[in-house]
Amino acid sequence: MTAENTEIIETAATKSEIDQRTERNLAARTAGWRLMVEAVRPQKWWIVVGVVSGFIWTLARLAVPQLAARAVDDGIRGDDLHLVLLLTLAMLAVGVVQALTTGLRRYCAFRIALRTETDLRTRLFAHLQRLHFAFHDEAQTGQLMARANSDLQQINTVVILLPLTAASMLTMIGVLIIMMMKSVVLAVLALGLLPLLNRAATRFSSRITPANLALQEELSGLSGVVEESLSGIRILKGFGAERLQVKRLDDAADGVLKQALRAAKLRAGFMPLIDLLPTLSLVAIIWYGGHLVLDGQLEIGDILAYNLYVLMLIWPLRMVGMLVAQSSRASAAAGRIHEILSTDVAVDDPPNPIPLSDGPGNLLFEEVSFGYGPGRLVLDGLDLSITGGEAVAIVGATGSGKTTVARLVPRFYDANSGRVLLDGVDVRDLRVSELRDAVGIVFEDTFLFSDSIRRNIAFSDPGASIETIERAARLSGIHTFIQSLPQGYETLIGEHGYSLSGGQRQRIAIARAVLHDPRVLILDDATSAVDPSKEHEIRAALAEVMEGRTTLIIAHRPATIALADRVILLDGGRCIASGTHEELLASNERYREILARSDSTESSSLEGSE
Repeated sequence: MTAENTEIIETAATKSEIDQRTERNLAARTAGWRLMVEAVRPQKWWIVVGVVSGFIWTLARLAVPQLAARAVDDGIRGDDLHLVLLLTLAMLAVGVVQALTTGLRRYCAFRIALRTETDLRTRLFAHLQRLHFAFHDEAQTGQLMARANSDLQQINTVVILLPLTAASMLTMIGVLIIMMMKSVVLAVLALGLLPLLNRAATRFSSRITPANLALQEELSGLSGVVEESLSGIRILKGFGAERLQVKRLDDAADGVLKQALRAAKLRAGFMPLIDLLPTLSLVAIIWYGGHLVLDGQLEIGDILAYNLYVLMLIWPLRMVGMLVAQSSRASAAAGRIHEILSTDVAVDDPPNPIPLSDGPGNLLFEEVSFGYGPGRLVLDGLDLSITGGEAVAIVGATGSGKTTVARLVPRFYDANSGRVLLDGVDVRDLRVSELRDAVGIVFEDTFLFSDSIRRNIAFSDPGASIETIERAARLSGIHTFIQSLPQGYETLIGEHGYSLSGGQRQRIAIARAVLHDPRVLILDDATSAVDPSKEHEIRAALAEVMEGRTTLIIAHRPATIALADRVILLDGGRCIASGTHEELLASNERYREILARSDSTESSSLEGSE
């Protein structure tokens, strides 16, 4: 193959990629406009009020030059002071009407925009809450925050401009009609450059759209860097990587600056036309209109009216320019929001959910296979039966599927094949909310909200009595510590609870799960942040919490594993051994090897922290 042929193929491939990207951008913009129309539709009565007030405002504006022309031609030139006074009062009255309708139409515009923004933000947040774990595993928090803030602000701006620009367009149409009625030739000279503006606006819109799409993406990337930097500030400081992260932020900010300047350059080339056209129109009116006045074909008042009408076009033309530029950004932003709203909820309520009747909390895994992606099978035909009220520890090497087993019970993910049953019912046949009411989880990575300790413990039941909250705290072994604080249960926790130690955070998380009162309790390495020397302080509490309750314990510490009635050893995504801790310790080499490796890792971690 010759170099020329290779170049032709590469050029064709590049052109195909550009065409595909353009097609995707067009589809995103179309979806964005549909979303905005759909979001604005509930405000239809306010739209009607805004349109009516805009129409009255337009009539008032158009009347002022006519009244001024009559005052000049019939009043001043006719030496009729009474008529001048009447027309002056009429202009004042029209001015009052114009002021009142200006306030009303602007209030309608802002109300529609703010209501639309609020509704979209609520809808977006609710959908993000419903989206499955797999979506959040891949989504960047900063990107999602950008959609919920800056993207929605872009929509807000264009929705404000739409009704205001509609009134301005009415003004332009009215001005055109009045000018044509006075003098067709003069109107053509004054407004003949509008087709040039239309062509320039079309060209500007086609060029500004990709620039705005790229800008929105760069802004999202910048938000992601900021969010990660703030969330991981302890890691950054721990590794002394502040300068590296500042460099990342500089690179992201440079990307935003580059795209913003690109968009600004396009605007700088378009907006001056909007200011230039009225000036050219004024020149045409003075030149040709002056000849008509001298020839007696036009009155001086008409020239005054024409000038006022041309000046009246400046703001509508600017509004049109602003709308063209902003609508491009808004449609791009709305397309990005639509991308999230159109994401299917993979884990959702079934069409005909089965009520979950009272039961002891029996769990059954039947030939369950699951992977987090193609070629990443974690569980491979897992069979596991757990009797209601039984405490079972799941033990295995890293990546053996211990945490995955825990995640399948409350349907954080759905099994690729096989079934997970709770009290004889496939968890996929239950309402998600009902299932998760029946399952309580204490995660290894404890998350506490920036709120009081009381509200954190009562998270699942904000109306819980203080006695119930204190009971949950006692069971988790944190009550005494809380009482020692100056504000007790009303003590505010810093973001993520970092003002507390790891063990304190986990015990509060355990209390939160206890108050939830689930029939199935999952402890996902729930004692990992507790110092081994102090673990005995909550072991007894955990035993009391687990009593009579089906409990899954994901653990690697022998002392925690010993709390279980039975131990399941996972390897290769399957259960390879089952028995008590002592039985497996005595009979299973693989079990002893995993525990020894865990002890070695933990010892190294403790030595490194000393």
